[in-house]
This record gives sequence, C-alpha cells and structure tokens, in this order.
Amino acid sequence: MVRDFRQLRVWRAAMCLTNDVYAATSGFPAHERFSLTQQLRRAAVSVAANIAEGAGRQSDREFARFVSIASGSLSEVDCLFELSRNLNYLDDESGRRMTSLIASLRKQLYALRRTLADN
Repeated sequence: MVRDFRQLRVWRAAMCLTNDVYAATSGFPAHERFSLTQQLRRAAVSVAANIAEGAGRQSDREFARFVSIASGSLSEVDCLFELSRNLNYLDDESGRRMTSLIASLRKQLYALRRTLADN
C-alpha cells in the first residue's frame, strides 16, 4: 500500500525539524562546516527521508522498518544537539525548541511504529 508521505503529520514534523536544524546550524562556527554541521543536517534529513521512503513501500512491515531507521536518525540528531549545547553553539531558546521538537517527533514515530505493527 503506497501512501503519500506529504499527508503524514509525522513527515511534516520531521521536515520542520530539518528546517530548524538548518537554521540553527547556520550559526555554528565555520570550522564545524564539514563536521558537526554537516552531520547534524544529514541526520535530520535522514529522519524525513526514511519516513518518505517507508511510506512508498508495499507493506506496513516494510514501512515500520523505515520508521525504525528514522527513529535511529532522530536519536543521532538528539545526541549531536546535546554536543552542540555542550559546546555552546546553540542559544538557550534554540536548545529548548530543538529538545521539544525532538521529543514530540520521537513520540510520533513511536506511535506510528506501533500502529504499523498492529496491522
């Protein structure tokens, strides 16, 4: 069953996170451009991309596998933002916003994975 990923609330939330990651990392030091900045951006893109790819798969089981991969990428984003906070690359407001977005998206991914597993 192919789904339109654009209609999925969880995909839209992942895209919001990705946009915020790009905005937040644009202020990182230049020496981080090819390391932390790039890794954070790739991990964030991976969350949304895996949701989209999974939605295009033929079964709920396949979709659930990609949702699981998206969850792993979200954990990577979370870890890298923790490092960014520790290095004082993020202001408090950006840090709080990212923490909130990540927590919300984690819950949505978990709920989607459970729904797919129940089908």
